Amino acid sequence: MTSTFPNISISTERLVLRPLDEDDVPALAEMMNDEQVGAWTDVPQPYTEDRARTWITEYAPSERETGRGLDLAVTEFLTQRLVGVVQLARTNWRLRSTEMSYIIAPWARGEGYASEAALATAHWLLGDQKFERIELRTAADNTASQQVAQKIGCISEGVLRNACIAHVRAEDGSWTDVRTDFIVWSLLPEDLDGAGEQLADTGGFTSFGEWN
Repeated sequence: MTSTFPNISISTERLVLRPLDEDDVPALAEMMNDEQVGAWTDVPQPYTEDRARTWITEYAPSERETGRGLDLAVTEFLTQRLVGVVQLARTNWRLRSTEMSYIIAPWARGEGYASEAALATAHWLLGDQKFERIELRTAADNTASQQVAQKIGCISEGVLRNACIAHVRAEDGSWTDVRTDFIVWSLLPEDLDGAGEQLADTGGFTSFGEWN
């Protein structure tokens, strides 16, 4: 049984999820420097293009090849503009379980792109890849991320108290750590019933080589 993710592209009505590419470096760096990304993730701030290039050329390939996870660029189908990133991490191949997270560029928020990309990834994982569990963790005050989890059918399983470090701007412009709770969500195959209409009519999944 496989223990690595394939190089995949996933199509929806508006989006294409594909492997990160070096052409994504400027847009990825700009997206990661956003205030909300700094607040709710551990992405270093400021985030340079060199960091983005290292992520794309070293970290992402290593995660996939070792079976730990998968990093997908989320792009607009029509413009090919980088909308965001979906990440799979802490993958357990024996349990067929992985943790999903997502980041959306500031200009693309409010369009439903996060839930569309997350749902498409979930269909691929729980259907094509035969996974049995997807886990999401959202900071207690990150209501936008929680809304995405709810929209794609996730079930809230409980709270990990004091398990998350968020970040706030100090008066001098630096970031200060603030400890908060994690809300744990899960998505199982049976939770996806009736949620498939957002996938493209073309079947949704192709290998990256075929798509490219």
